[in-house]
Amino acid sequence: MYVALTFFVQGKKREREREREREKMMERKSLAFMVLVMVGVAGMWEVKMAGAQLSDAECKEERTLAINACKPVVYGKLPSPECCQRVRVTHLECVCPVITPKLAALIDLNRAIRLIEGCGRKVPRQYKCGSLTTP
Repeated sequence: MYVALTFFVQGKKREREREREREKMMERKSLAFMVLVMVGVAGMWEVKMAGAQLSDAECKEERTLAINACKPVVYGKLPSPECCQRVRVTHLECVCPVITPKLAALIDLNRAIRLIEGCGRKVPRQYKCGSLTTP
């Protein structure tokens, strides 16, 4: 009886750990997609405001808003109007520094480019943003 109970408890513990890993992966994929969406913004800026540096806290807030607005895309949905709006207003200087090779590896670049262009934005060719370069 004790052995059976031990196996049951261990199985439940492993199941919870796997669920936490799945949640972490979805968060990383959401961030990865948001990062690529921001790359689409790069070609849109025609005027940059001189001296308009954002603080670390402001950049973190921009990334959080973009992740939340675009999270349904990770689950196979099309970008919402709110997601597309975030693409238009989020600053790349807040996004590019967080693109690591590990994060870039999670991005389906071709799908993301199609989605960005679906928001009405061009994706610049050969644009380097962190560890990511568009085709």
